Amino acid sequence: MFRAKIYLWLLAENLKIFEEIKSIRDFLKVCSAKKKSVGFVPTMGALHEGHLALIKKAKKENDLVVCSIFVNPTQFNNKEDLAKYPRDLKKDIEFLESVNCDILFVPNEKEMYPEDEKEKLLKLDFGNLDKIMEGKFRPGHFIGVATIVNKLFRIVEPDKAYFGEKDYQQLIIIKKMVEKLKQPIQIIPCSIKREKDGLAMSSRNARLTKEERKAAPFIYMLLKEAEKFYPVLSPSKIKNLVEKRFSENKNFILEYFEIVDSSTLISLNKWEKMQNPIACIAAHLGKVRLIDNIKMQ
Repeated sequence: MFRAKIYLWLLAENLKIFEEIKSIRDFLKVCSAKKKSVGFVPTMGALHEGHLALIKKAKKENDLVVCSIFVNPTQFNNKEDLAKYPRDLKKDIEFLESVNCDILFVPNEKEMYPEDEKEKLLKLDFGNLDKIMEGKFRPGHFIGVATIVNKLFRIVEPDKAYFGEKDYQQLIIIKKMVEKLKQPIQIIPCSIKREKDGLAMSSRNARLTKEERKAAPFIYMLLKEAEKFYPVLSPSKIKNLVEKRFSENKNFILEYFEIVDSSTLISLNKWEKMQNPIACIAAHLGKVRLIDNIKMQ
């Protein structure tokens, strides 16, 4: 194991890799003293082109880019899902090198959740934001997300942090957290990166079988269909249409489809009461849970 780790570290010619909080903090303090701006991309690894797009954007806008890889246990309410989450650090390092990422922070669980820590989870009231859609079906998920992102923000102290819009509800909650905690960090939303057939890029896509992968673009196809009916049909009629189409496709189990205000995530029945509506969806394809969204324009 020790030799394997040394081998992985040797792969990184230009990428500085840190495992301990103190070591990365010390390094970044020196950078801060030199007035270097820091862009941050937190991830759980299993990197793909969607992650790389975030890093590329961060590279354009900052002097230094930090990427973290940590599979955060507190945001998984399904132990099997945590155990099966794809991990390939060697490949991740090669990806980060290919886009000239400057720093990788790859702590272990004891580093991020020490045994002597009094409070494991962040205590913050998000109102209804963390109780609907993803929050309804994954109770406790967003508190886990907010906890780890807050920890990472306090370690890295970035000027800007980059999040993909595929996890749209997460993006809104992170924005709310930064606002509530008065953190001087600019949250930068980044457009969804898609495969050629429309499937939103995700680390979970690697778990799809060959046949499931062929079926997966159905989700995006339905989102595009829903967008086509905006604003001709009411939100409730579009929702009924999407639910009917899912009931006719035996490959999927629809978990939710909601059209919400893009700022408040409130679901309303009339378009004129929504600002920049967005359609959000979650569905199971075999043993893999997929999420996606589309802005109604």
